Amino acid sequence: MTFRTLDDAKDLAGKTALVRVDFNVPMEDGRVTDDTRLRVALPTIQRLRDAGAKVALLAHFDRPKGKVVASMSLKPVVEPLERLLGAPVRFAHDCMGDVASAAIADLDAGGVILLENVRFHAGEEVNEPAFAQQLAGLGDLYVNDAFSAAHRAHASTEGLARLLPAYAGESMRRELEALDAALGNPQKPVLGIVGGAKVSTKLDLLKNLVGKLDRLAIGGGMANTFLFAQGVDIGGSLAERDMADTAREIMAEAESKGCEILLPRDVVVATEVKPGAETRTVLAREEIGADEKILDAGPLTVEALVKAMALSRTLIWNGPLGVFEIPPFDAATVKAAQAAGKLAQTGAIVAVAGGGDTVAAMNHAGVTDDLTFVSTAGGAFLEWMEGKPLPGVEALKA
Repeated sequence: MTFRTLDDAKDLAGKTALVRVDFNVPMEDGRVTDDTRLRVALPTIQRLRDAGAKVALLAHFDRPKGKVVASMSLKPVVEPLERLLGAPVRFAHDCMGDVASAAIADLDAGGVILLENVRFHAGEEVNEPAFAQQLAGLGDLYVNDAFSAAHRAHASTEGLARLLPAYAGESMRRELEALDAALGNPQKPVLGIVGGAKVSTKLDLLKNLVGKLDRLAIGGGMANTFLFAQGVDIGGSLAERDMADTAREIMAEAESKGCEILLPRDVVVATEVKPGAETRTVLAREEIGADEKILDAGPLTVEALVKAMALSRTLIWNGPLGVFEIPPFDAATVKAAQAAGKLAQTGAIVAVAGGGDTVAAMNHAGVTDDLTFVSTAGGAFLEWMEGKPLPGVEALKA
């Protein structure tokens, strides 16, 4: 996989870089409550500033559907971004036209400006060529540092990249390199862990992974569906019973492609989903009461999973193993994640995690900094794992 990075961008002094970032951050009462996505963008912004470029940031917030919605303005992002960057950040009340061009022209070399929500214009989400052309007229080069938006063929993620010299930002580069190491050209054997609630939302993912992995461990509510498909009485557990045939097809395909499926050996059950609920641990194929629900994997399952990790060189992880938000049903996710972190820290495995609730689960386990890479990209991470081309990445290929 070859794509253009900022290493390929020369003579940036005095030029204007249009940088697509993901500032779709959590807000409450007009204040940013989690600045993770702002911090992720800092290395790219600083690298361009150091090179003497003007930095014009393009981003979306929420879903204004092509109209100006005051509560969806990006202006509240300016103050926390200034604080993190340690430098002034200007704000333009539009992302195109005279307002944007005049504001950029007034910037000094190394200056930073945040342009207003690109989704205030209908041309953004339909990738309208005229809108992309207007954006392109504001700058000399384009930098995409928003992998999390790269699965959308929008004007600011794909159209613009076709009109200006286009490069991957530092965050995008790290993401692409990590994913290539996890699935593109991984060190084998490769173990995948896929958890979460529903098989139906991860069909494409599972079908793609069984052709690429040596082992695939399935956890969470998804595992209940697979156990049910094998004739296990899962009591009152969450499961998609109508997906049993599909689960059996996936297992058959995995077998034909030499991918070993790992399902829970033992499970933690309870009649109530609440903190500190009374639980019992049973073998997965033992009797589970009609009023009991499988809410976590048991210690034997975790032990088998850790052994599988130790036999692997690469781990890719998406989704928790149980209802990790509610202790004690976080035990399996935490223990397995901590084992993965230790192996990654010693260099025994390349461990990449992301998508859905995975980031929250890794944070809860305290291993985000221990793993090789944790993606905050969500949908884009999942589509990459599903083997789908991402328009924003395709546009950066050398």
